[in-house]
Amino acid sequence: MGNSLVRSQLKDVGGFLTSTINTLETYLNETTISQMEQQLSGDEDYYKLVLSNIRKLLVYCEESLDSCSVILQSEPFQKAAAEKTLYRIFHQCIEEFFSPKNDAWFEDSRSAYTGRNSIKFFKNVPESVQQLVKGLEGEFQRVREELEYYETDYRTKMIQSK
Repeated sequence: MGNSLVRSQLKDVGGFLTSTINTLETYLNETTISQMEQQLSGDEDYYKLVLSNIRKLLVYCEESLDSCSVILQSEPFQKAAAEKTLYRIFHQCIEEFFSPKNDAWFEDSRSAYTGRNSIKFFKNVPESVQQLVKGLEGEFQRVREELEYYETDYRTKMIQSK
C-alpha cells in the first residue's frame, strides 16, 4: 500500500478515535454506579465490569490516538510504523469493543445479517449504556472493515520476515 493511502487511513482512524474518545469521556464523566442503579436496578458488580471495560477502551483509544499523532507529524512518513499502529488499533480498540477480554458483553455475529446492533449484554444494563454502545457501533464496524487488511497483511509480513 502506498504512503499516501496509509497516511490517509491513519488520519481517518485518528478522527474516529477523537470522536470515540469524546463520546466515552462524556459518558464516563457523567455516569456513576448509583446513577446506573437509579436507571435500572440491577447487578452492581456487572455494572462495575461494564464501566471498567468502557474505561479500558477509552485508554486504548487515547494511546492509539497519541501514536497516530506522532506518526503523522514525523517526517519522513514512516509507513511501517503507521501499518503497525493500524494493526495495533485493530486489536486493542476495535476487537476490544466487539469482544472485550473481561466478557462484559459480546458480539452476536448473526445480527450483522439482520441489520440489528450486534453488541449483546450478558445481563440487563441501563438504557444509557445501551445507547452509548449502539451509538458507537456503526463507526467501530466501519473502521473494523477498513483495518481488516492490516490484520492479515501485517501478520503475513511478520511471518515472512522470520
